[in-house]
Amino acid sequence: MNSSLVSASKLVKEPYSLILGYPKATKTELVKRYAELKKLGITGVLFEGETILNNINVLGKGYVGVVVLSKLHKKDVALKIRRIDSSRKEMKSEAKLLKLANKSGVGPKLIDSSKNFLIMEYLDGKKISDWVSQLKGRGSAAKLRTLIKQVLEDCYKLDTIHLDHGELSYIHKHVIVGKSPCIIDFESASTNRRTSNVTSATQSIFIGSVLSNMVKKIIKVPTKKKMIPPLKKYKHDQSRENFDDILKMLGLNKN
Repeated sequence: MNSSLVSASKLVKEPYSLILGYPKATKTELVKRYAELKKLGITGVLFEGETILNNINVLGKGYVGVVVLSKLHKKDVALKIRRIDSSRKEMKSEAKLLKLANKSGVGPKLIDSSKNFLIMEYLDGKKISDWVSQLKGRGSAAKLRTLIKQVLEDCYKLDTIHLDHGELSYIHKHVIVGKSPCIIDFESASTNRRTSNVTSATQSIFIGSVLSNMVKKIIKVPTKKKMIPPLKKYKHDQSRENFDDILKMLGLNKN
């Protein structure tokens, strides 16, 4: 997708001010945010992506922030901008949770953060549902099994460090597939509740969702009745042995 670089200094003016202070910010707030961006080293923004806000393309929009492709000096990065109307008063807490995920090799790499911004590694890829929908031809089943196993292994890593993502029941929104799959968006994550990453992701991929319907057309999927017992056992005891039993039941341990 072609887009021209918009200098960071232009973000305080319309139409780009909508993104810097979404959904609406005062001039004072915009000036403060620009100063914050300057301090972080953000030089410009490339407005591209599938999400459109007032005719402006962005990488994504959530309850906490808007994500845009940006330039940190000359490097492409993903910049998450805290929404003005967000219930979160700062981005530092999310940065800590992403940093924790990174320690176990999960999530886009955290680069920097401030009160209103989160700078992460930019992942050039497709949403998992788009990636699966475009799988065709010989070897598709093996590729899909490998991908799902990688995603569930990352979910298991999060379970082992007691970090619950919180949104993996909607996994189609939270995995980007580039060179490898990556779990994104830790804004709802927590270390203060019981982890359910593996169980939530498994149910989202295999049971009753748009993604599961796509998956069933490519690989053989066990019945819900067969899936529930090992998932319940794992929920009670999140051991590697119980996780391996889930992989075996799903036919993923061959890859």
